[in-house]
Amino acid sequence: MFKKIKLLSLFMFMCASSASANFVDIVAKIRPSVVGVGVHTPTTQPQNILRGTGFVIGNGQYIVTNAHVLPTILDDQLLQKIAVFIGSGKNAKVREAEIIITSTLYDLAILKISGSALPALTLASQALYPDGSGIAFTGFPIGGVLGLYPVTHRGIIASITPSVVPVASAEKINLTMLKRMKNPYLVYQLDATAYPGNSGSAMYDMTTGKVVGIINKVFVQSTKEAVISNPSGITYAIPIRYLYQVLQENNIDIKT
Repeated sequence: MFKKIKLLSLFMFMCASSASANFVDIVAKIRPSVVGVGVHTPTTQPQNILRGTGFVIGNGQYIVTNAHVLPTILDDQLLQKIAVFIGSGKNAKVREAEIIITSTLYDLAILKISGSALPALTLASQALYPDGSGIAFTGFPIGGVLGLYPVTHRGIIASITPSVVPVASAEKINLTMLKRMKNPYLVYQLDATAYPGNSGSAMYDMTTGKVVGIINKVFVQSTKEAVISNPSGITYAIPIRYLYQVLQENNIDIKT
């Protein structure tokens, strides 16, 4: 009996070790496709300001991020440009990017960079992942302070909830909520903690590495938790089905 228990324990340990090794491999494949998104100003110091995270799709020249990560205005006199930061630390390189499309409804933006293609991530199907699914995301939490060093978090999908909830009184309704109420959609609620710099990070399946959602730390939270005096810090993600929708509506072909 003791021998059977020992063998079972050994088998479980080997399975856990194998799963851990597989996840290490997946993170290693994900990291080259994770980029910083921000502003490049060649005439000032610092020249580069990191505002959030993005990830590569399609032919290696399309970048997905949150729309709120992008600057609302650029100073032409200072030669400011939207930039994508590739690599990590002091070895990071800067690529200018152009906005292809933004969606205020889903808080999504698609950029395009010139030059050589980057490794692209694979998108999962449009089907929603069920509660309890193991997920991870890699990005640049508090990147403006910590720098361009990719960090990976993991957890599960805790729930699938509406993007906006009813409020107790009309005084609690802001313009963003009002617009969202006209066309609510579903979002993932996660048990993993993200930070503002994680906005735009790819949320991916821990076992396959396929992208199932886009981390949204600010935009969704502003309407989901409007009635909470002390925000809970819950992390949300936009399901990948809405990225597909934005791509299709704007005739953007991301096939390699």
